[in-house]
Amino acid sequence: MIQIIPFHKDLQNQIVDLILHIQQIEFQIPITAEDQPDLFIVDEFYRKNGGQFWLAIYEGKVVGSIALIRIGNNAGVIRKMFVQKEFRGKEFRTAQLLFDTLEDYCTASGIRNVYLGTMDKLGAAIRFYEKNGFEIISKEALPEDFPLMPVDNVFCRLKIRKFQS
Repeated sequence: MIQIIPFHKDLQNQIVDLILHIQQIEFQIPITAEDQPDLFIVDEFYRKNGGQFWLAIYEGKVVGSIALIRIGNNAGVIRKMFVQKEFRGKEFRTAQLLFDTLEDYCTASGIRNVYLGTMDKLGAAIRFYEKNGFEIISKEALPEDFPLMPVDNVFCRLKIRKFQS
């Protein structure tokens, strides 16, 4: 059974290892831990302004993550959504559990729109986002305070269901 919990410092090494393995080994993205200092300052980077960072735990091990950066105008940005290969898909529903947790948090926190950037080579991730109501938007349609990542070339927006009119 997958359990979703807020980030805890004791699990930091596990989450860094998981993310780097997926980025470097699985998708051959040339990125290092040093390129991602946010992984080492979760409280300051994600939680400081009302965001959050969640972990998916299976039998005491980190198997997934998702993070939310809160930006202006009741908006948020998804970052660090990763799921270990063996825990993807319908059997464990790890990605869906992580996303549902984030969406519930947004609803409770008054976040009306969620944005994200990803790479076109991550087709399964894009399909997952679209299945969950995200629409692909142009880079120019992003909010001014969206924290751009140089590798991202696909951008999406989700209007949180509770706030849709």
